[in-house]
Formats: sequence, C-alpha cells, structure tokens
Amino acid sequence: MHIMNKKIACGILLLAALVAPFGLYPVFLMKILCFALFASAFNLLAGYIGLLSFGHAAFFGWAAYVAGHALKVWGVPTEIGLVLGTATGALIGLLMGLLAIRRQGIYFTMITLALAQMLYFVCLQAPFTGGEDGLQGIPRGKLLGVIDLGNDLTLYYVVLALAAFGFALIVRTIHSPFGQILKAIKENEPRAISLGYDVNRYKLLAFVLSAALTGLAGSAKALVLGFATLTDVHWSMSGLVVLMTLVGGLGTIVGPIVGAVIIIVLENKLGDIGNWLAAVTHVEWFSTLGDSVTIVTGFIFIVCVLAFRRGIVGEVLAWNGRRKFS
Repeated sequence: MHIMNKKIACGILLLAALVAPFGLYPVFLMKILCFALFASAFNLLAGYIGLLSFGHAAFFGWAAYVAGHALKVWGVPTEIGLVLGTATGALIGLLMGLLAIRRQGIYFTMITLALAQMLYFVCLQAPFTGGEDGLQGIPRGKLLGVIDLGNDLTLYYVVLALAAFGFALIVRTIHSPFGQILKAIKENEPRAISLGYDVNRYKLLAFVLSAALTGLAGSAKALVLGFATLTDVHWSMSGLVVLMTLVGGLGTIVGPIVGAVIIIVLENKLGDIGNWLAAVTHVEWFSTLGDSVTIVTGFIFIVCVLAFRRGIVGEVLAWNGRRKFS
C-alpha cells in the first residue's frame, strides 16, 4: 500500500510537470528543474553518505562553461555538448574526490572548498570563460539534428526528461545494494570497514556520480539561459545548494526538490510577492522585499534550522510517522 501511494504521488507530480508550462513561464520552470537536479545530486552525497561538500559549484560551473564553449565555439550538436559538460563534472569530481575522500567532517568540507576556489580563479583567468563578462550567447541548437530547441516549450520537455532521468538514477542508486552500503558507511563507518567494504572506493564512486549529475544540471542550465558566468562556479553557489537541501530536507528524496523550488521562487518572484502583500495589507514596506532577497532566504534558513531541523519534507515525514504509531 505504501509503495502504491508513492507511485500515485510520482504520477501526480509527473502530470503536474507535463502541464505546468501551459500556465507558467517555461524558462523559469526549466531553471527550477536544473537547480532541483543540482540539489538532489548534492543530497546523494551529503544526505546518504554524510559527506558535506562545499565544492559542488566547481562541477556545476565548469560543466556550464565547457558545454557552452563546445556549443558556441566548436559547434558540436546539443546532445554532445551536454555529454561533454556532464563528463567534465565527473572528471573534476574524480580528481577532487581522490584528494578529499580520505578526510572526514570539516576537513573534507574545507578541502572541497579550497579546491573549488582554485578552479574559480582558473575560470577568472581562462580566456574561454570570458572572465568577468562570462560566456554569452550559447546557442540551443537542435536535438539529434532534428528537434529545434529554440522553442521554449520544446526545450522544457527536453530538460524535464533530463531531470527525470537524473532523479530516477538517484532513486535507483539509493535503493540499490550500493546505496545501502553508502547508508551503512554514514551510520557506522568503522563497522562497514570491519565487514570488508572498501569504504574509500564507495565514497569516491558516490562523489563522482554526484559530480556527474551536478555537471548535467550545470550543462542544462547553460543551455536554458544561454550563458555561463563566474556566479555558477563561485563558492556562494555551493552555499546555495546546501541551503536548498537543508530547507527541503537532508537525506530525503523529495526534500531537495522542494527546497530548490522555494529558494528559486524567492530569488525570482519575491518582488512580485512583496507587491501583492503591499496591495493586500496596504503596507508599503512589503514592496521593497524584492531588494532584500538574501535577508528573506537567510531568515527562512534560520527558521528551518531552529524549528524544522529535518527540513520541511523531513518534518512532514516524521510527523506522519508519529501519527501512524500514535
């Protein structure tokens, strides 16, 4: 019965995603899908193996740059550009993981942050990134040489398919024997070692998979928006994905998606929300909310940390579990 409910919920979400672009701006929805995949890929590492990376912006930003450069300068087909971006994320993840996974806790986090900042300064100086101006005018091209992605609605369904593939891969990984070993490492690493598992190898595989999916999200984002900038590879982007995951629910499947939706909506629509509140309440202060998005997101983060320590989805699941057993 529980499995049936999950299938029904997934069906409803998929149906909602299919009809959403007919009522909402497709580019805005595509941005949400890209960041939802980004947050889910980060959650695979932080939520299910306990490795808090502060360097995921490196995979996201470098994938966006490489995919964009390949599409704009090399003129490769769109699908090849996405593959190159994803492979870039995986390769950087492999190199970074080899250096970082032997450390734990704050030391692991600081190593990933330091390596990511090194790559940020490479992007700042490298000629192919455009430096502070960024890489502009990335063409969408045609998928398989046939499907014109210049149409927002067409591109939306392509991005939806990519995001659905990424989510499905994450879910399959979590529920596979490999995923169970990752959970065991998180819960009791010495015990996993005593059972004969090569813990560092499993950590590295999870790190590379997370980096590859992050690269796919970054490549898709560059394709959707048509540009890649230093913001994509800056440490603040790593902080943003941590915020999304914690707000939604670390270690839950749906939580990062919910967190991504909340944060992206606030970043892009907070001005509209503030104007609506000002019109309803006749309080002019609300109309200035659009200029204070970081204050509002910070406030939400503080509330979630203090009142919803499991994140929004985590608290809902915990409440539902208590209700069933009460």
